[in-house]
Amino acid sequence: MTAASPTAHSLLSAPAAPLPGTWKLARGRAVTLRPATDGILRVAHGRVWATTDGPHGGTPFDSGDHVLEVGRSMYVRAGQRVVIESWARQTASYFAWDPVFAAAPQPVQRRRPNPAVVLQPLADLRAAVGLGLRALGQLAGGLAHLAWDVARGGSSNAASRRPHGAPG
Repeated sequence: MTAASPTAHSLLSAPAAPLPGTWKLARGRAVTLRPATDGILRVAHGRVWATTDGPHGGTPFDSGDHVLEVGRSMYVRAGQRVVIESWARQTASYFAWDPVFAAAPQPVQRRRPNPAVVLQPLADLRAAVGLGLRALGQLAGGLAHLAWDVARGGSSNAASRRPHGAPG
């Protein structure tokens, strides 16, 4: 049994047909992207070298150069220039670009005034004022009746001492 040659191995690892939803980047080729919207650059097959425009150096690992392998991705801002180059040894690389759309601003809905918020408490207040005036009237009547009894000399009649409105 003979060992497989390196060329045979790389041919076996290359996709037989183009990968759906991806772009092919031939070995040794580069392409420049300047997206109109934010997006994600994903590697579907092979390896790519991605270089972004600055500013760089926000962190020690941010030099602007990124090597992305299968399954890895990179976020690219709208208008940011990124140059990607196939970095696979013997085969083409395949990459996908997935735009990330910002959420559409929701229109501010003006709430219509709800008159029940004011009308119900107003009705409750009107009922309370009515009950309060009725109670004041009964109190005044009771005080007048008491004053009349005291002015007559304080009758010892038990019927005159019963509370106002009690059955007699």
